[in-house]
Parts: sequence; C-alpha cells; structure tokens
Amino acid sequence: MTAKNDGRIVPADPCCFVVFGATGDLTHRLLVPALYNLAAGKLLPEAFSIVGVGRGEHTTDSFRDGLRKGLETFATRKTEPEVIDRLLACVSFVQGGPEEPGSFDRLRDKLEAIEERRGTRGNRLFYLATPPTAFAPIARALGEAGLARQEERANGGDGPWRRLIVEKPFGTDLASAQALNRELLAVFDEDQIFRIDHYLGKETVQNIMVMRFANGLFEPIWNRDHVDQVQITVAETLPVGRRGKFYDATGALRDMVPNHLFQLLSLIAMEPPSRFESKSVRGEKAAVLDEIQAIGPEEALKNSVRAQYLGGRIGEEDVPDYLATPNVKPDSTTETYVAMRLAIDNWRWAGVPFFLRTGKGLCARSSEVAIKFKQAPLAMFRRTPVEHLAENFLTVKIAPEEGISLQFNAKVPGPTVNLDGVHMRFQYRDYFDIAPSTGYETLIYDCMIGDAILFQRADAIEAAWRAVQPFLDAWKEAGADGLASYRVGSDGPEEAHRLIGDHGRRWRPIE
Repeated sequence: MTAKNDGRIVPADPCCFVVFGATGDLTHRLLVPALYNLAAGKLLPEAFSIVGVGRGEHTTDSFRDGLRKGLETFATRKTEPEVIDRLLACVSFVQGGPEEPGSFDRLRDKLEAIEERRGTRGNRLFYLATPPTAFAPIARALGEAGLARQEERANGGDGPWRRLIVEKPFGTDLASAQALNRELLAVFDEDQIFRIDHYLGKETVQNIMVMRFANGLFEPIWNRDHVDQVQITVAETLPVGRRGKFYDATGALRDMVPNHLFQLLSLIAMEPPSRFESKSVRGEKAAVLDEIQAIGPEEALKNSVRAQYLGGRIGEEDVPDYLATPNVKPDSTTETYVAMRLAIDNWRWAGVPFFLRTGKGLCARSSEVAIKFKQAPLAMFRRTPVEHLAENFLTVKIAPEEGISLQFNAKVPGPTVNLDGVHMRFQYRDYFDIAPSTGYETLIYDCMIGDAILFQRADAIEAAWRAVQPFLDAWKEAGADGLASYRVGSDGPEEAHRLIGDHGRRWRPIE
C-alpha cells in the first residue's frame, strides 16, 4: 500500500466508485473482493459509494445479491458479515450504456443524489471494466454528460476530482493505441487517466525499485560492465480453454508483452529516478521503453519465435490442439507462445541482450525476472573441476511464490577445492505476514488518493507498442511460415532454445 510521508496508511479520499461493466466477470472476481479487502483494512473512506453501470436488467437489490454471491466465491480471505453488509450498503445500480440515450443523464442524477446523501464531496472514480471497444465510447459519453469536468482543480482550486481507470489491453497495435490515447485525452487530462496493469499490484514487482535503489550493493553493478543478460519469463500452465474467441484475435504477444513483460523490463532497466514520485518514476520508465532498439522486419523474424501448442495432458486434463479449441479458426496463425530478443540503445545496457518469453499450456506456472552476471575469471581454479560452475543469477520471482534468490558458487566441504552452486533465498511469506489479495487493492487505493506512480502514461503505452510493432508486421507478412509448435506440458518450442542458443545463452528452467 502507498503510505503518507510519515509512514502511516490512511483512508482514501471520499468518492463515488463507478464501475462500467459492473455485471461482468472482472467486477465479481477481482474488483469487489479487492474493495472488500480495503474495507476490512479500514482503508475505504466513510463517505464512499459504489455505483454499478451495466446493461443487465438489475435492480439495486439484485445487483447487491450478485456481488454478495461473488464474494462468497472469490474472496481471497475469510470474510466478516458485518464488513460485507457495510460495503454492500454503499452499492447502487444504473442500467445503461454509451449507446443508450439518457443513461448517462440517469447516472449523473444518481451521483448527485448520492453525493448529497453520503457526502462524497463530488469526487468520482470511473472504472472501465468493459471490453476495450467500449473504452472510447464511454469516455466520450462521460464528456458529453459533463461528468469528466473538474474546472475548479484546473484553475488551481481544491474542488472535486474526476478520474478514469482503463484496463488492458490498451490498443492492439501502435496505431490503435495512439487513436485510443487521442480519444481519451480529448475528454480527460493525462493526470486524470489511470491505465491499470494488475501486475504492478504485486508486492515483488513493486519491490524491484526498492531492491535496486534502496540497497548500495546492487545499483553499482546494474549495467553492461557486470550484467551478461536479462531473462523475463511469464509461463502459464492453463490452455486457452473457453477464451478461444478473445485469444484468437489477440495472441500471446498482444496479450502479455506490451503490458506485463514490458512493465517488468522497464523496472529492471530504467535509470534511477530523481525522486520516488509519479512524474519522475513514470518518466524514467517511459524513457527506457523508448530506447528499445528499433528493428526491421527481417531482424524481427530473426530475433523472435512464435508457436502454437499441440494437444496433450496437463495434470488430469486432456487438452486439444490449439486449432481444435472452440471459437478458434481452423487455419489460425495466432501464437500461444512467443519468445524474443530485445536490445536497449543506451549507455547502461549497450550489448546486453534481453530475452523475453511467455506462453500458454507450459510445464509450470512461473513468472520471474532473472539477471545473469558475467562470469568471473577462472584462472586461479584451472586445476579444479570448474566445467559445471553455477551461473550467477539474481532472480526476482513473482509467481507462484514471491521472493528473490541469488545463485553463486561455494566450496564443497572436504580436503579438495571442489565448487558447487548454492542459493540464498528471500521469500515474502518467511518475513512478512501478508494477507491474500487480488493484486488490485494497492492500485485502487492509489487511484483514490491520486498517486499515479504504478500506472502507465500515454507515452509509455505508445513506446511499448512501437517496440513490438515490427514483430506484428513481420509475422503478418509471413503468415504461417515460421510458425512453430510445442507440446502442451513442455517448456516451449525447440526454436526458442535455438533463439537464445544462437547468442551463446540458455533459458533458465521453468519451475
């Protein structure tokens, strides 16, 4: 959680939390459990309300009943009836959508009535838990209804604020991301827009900055003189399953690389910010994404692997080929796995390869960043068996366990000098009492207090898409040519091992 300067965590600002797509899966599975956790931690303000907006034929009572059932299923911790009752008492529902005349007038009337009754001071937080196609229409409708304006604050006053939270995917390529930014910025100012990536709500991801910049032992060696390579892995065991329609139009690269993997890359590779505040941190993250080396189509094909999984078993489940998944086109060239090599054109990282991979249906669920340091000179150990020396990896583990490990060499006890690899491990659960969470708690709280440090700016979004656009263009041109395959339950295609092997490296095991 974000704390005030004296270290205390205080309740968020009074506000109305307006959720578009309120009857959908995201609301029930993640948002409301996160709000419950904030309420249980006494981090929601006394003057608080939730307004659900959706197309369903709901009353406020039926909507509350649905949220209560959702909490029974998806809560991350043992619930307390009085906390649930207090939270749901704040809930109301408005039926409508951007294409329905009058629905935003009804929403405005509802908000004004709530603000008068509950004293939320006119602060409004709009959460777009909708399909991406609805982002721009909802923003336009909010603007046309006068719900986005915050004139008093624009003129230097302390009047009520208006904020917009936008879920990923933020565009499907560079052109669509730029178009969406234009649409949103025509209605809201940049400091009103919070582009959310739930990966940044994970404690270990946030800890990357603390590890780098609050410890004198890491930053002096965090550069091309000492770092040999960086590997970023987000592996999933789950196949596409029932998400065939969405996934076939998206693919592994669009789904994971410009957001999750690039968020990790930017935290690892960014320059030290001048201060730990939103403008400085987000500026450095955007800058390093903009410094990812621009490449042409031929280089994009040479430095990437895309693949689809073939059927097999995952645990007790029989998984069909990707092409046999419901709602997937029988001739689809959409990738369920991607690996790529990137370079960053700046002084710190010149010559250091960044290897990224992500995929569905792999052998283990694992999200990690691994920094490999250069090998020490071995002349003094020339008479000892050093051919199996451990590589010096600093690994930030994000899932399923959260922690940090360091791998290095040590002498095996005995009369001769034999070396073996050992690990030093820090795991959050061993040091801190962490309540289970959805990953959204910190992010929602930060939106309520106006701290944008964990959110993406428009320029960072566009820099990320600019970096991956050559791969999208090259793959589209190639069609099925070069599309590899891998068996469900494996660690990915052989071509991915050749990709990293061509640069004299090897992937860390997925475990």
